[in-house]
Amino acid sequence: MPGQRFGVGIVGVEPGRSWAAQGHIPALRALSETFEIVGVANTSKASAEAAAAATGLPRAFANVAELVAAPEVHIVTVAVKVPPHLEIVKAAIGAGKHVYCEWPLGNGLAEAEEMAALAQAKGVLGVVGTQARVAPEIEYLRHLIADGFVGDVLSTTLVARGGALQGGGSIPDKKTWAYLLDRANGATLLTIPVGHTMAALRDVFGEVAEVSSVLAVRRPTALAIDTGEILPVTAPDQVLVSGVFASGAPVSIHYRGGPARDGDGLFWDIHGTDGDIRVLGPSGHTQMVQLSLKGARSDEKTFRPLEVPSSYRAGWPEDAGPGNVARLYARMARDLQNGTRTAPSFEDGVVVHRIIAAIEKAAESGNRVVLT
Repeated sequence: MPGQRFGVGIVGVEPGRSWAAQGHIPALRALSETFEIVGVANTSKASAEAAAAATGLPRAFANVAELVAAPEVHIVTVAVKVPPHLEIVKAAIGAGKHVYCEWPLGNGLAEAEEMAALAQAKGVLGVVGTQARVAPEIEYLRHLIADGFVGDVLSTTLVARGGALQGGGSIPDKKTWAYLLDRANGATLLTIPVGHTMAALRDVFGEVAEVSSVLAVRRPTALAIDTGEILPVTAPDQVLVSGVFASGAPVSIHYRGGPARDGDGLFWDIHGTDGDIRVLGPSGHTQMVQLSLKGARSDEKTFRPLEVPSSYRAGWPEDAGPGNVARLYARMARDLQNGTRTAPSFEDGVVVHRIIAAIEKAAESGNRVVLT
């Protein structure tokens, strides 16, 4: 398929609010020589028409079935809430379309495994939106560690903020945010920011061998600011994980629900035999925020900025969110054109889902869980 321009149909666009509007549309427009946005499908034709008009998209489909049946759509982007992912992905694969599905891939491990098996059986490319893996800072971090900046990795510690809860245990509005409070919907502090970051951790350090964990709901209710309702919360707002990579390096992770008080929402320390690296950011949503690196080696007593070479950023959207999405789409295009497998695949997503399932099992049992 060298030189082909791929038509993309997006499922789930809410102008000014949704990740499709904020991340995918700008990313695809930045790659206009490779991709063309064909149109959008939402929960209704009227909703799709409103979204298409507000974002300047050429077509509003009546429903998902019409979108996946359109011959000009080569790739279906699934950017809706997590519970409908399986149904939409199955429809797209059944129509022979390639799929870019936002993370989490499925509502739990079983759904992710089903989607990966379906894509493989149909011979289509399934890509999962773990965009933190392609962030310039993460890619440069991999290079630094592989090049021996810290020597042998002894351990890594990560403390971060994220999730749905805002200051004081509130959410901005019920319609958009309430579903994130219910663990059964599969879109929690653990599955979203921890999942995105865990995908990046695997790229940097390799496979996770074993985990133990604590998942705590410390705020059992949340205030919906727009309606004044007090809503129940079953999704954990404290995620603590300790584990070991296959290399033997220990890892410690603590994600706290809510934004950082001072705007410093990510502190990730990598300790090695010859040096240390720190990854910093405004939140633990590593897939969508601007990160920065600092390091110190040998006898250095203070950390110094580690500037990411301009080659890692040139030609991409400046904003971190759309930029990372664009990098992932570009990998997807190269894979389709060249038969390679460089974009995060459904199979990669299944591995991260297995880690999350192990974390949940460890928390429920109180025992350490070994991953195989």
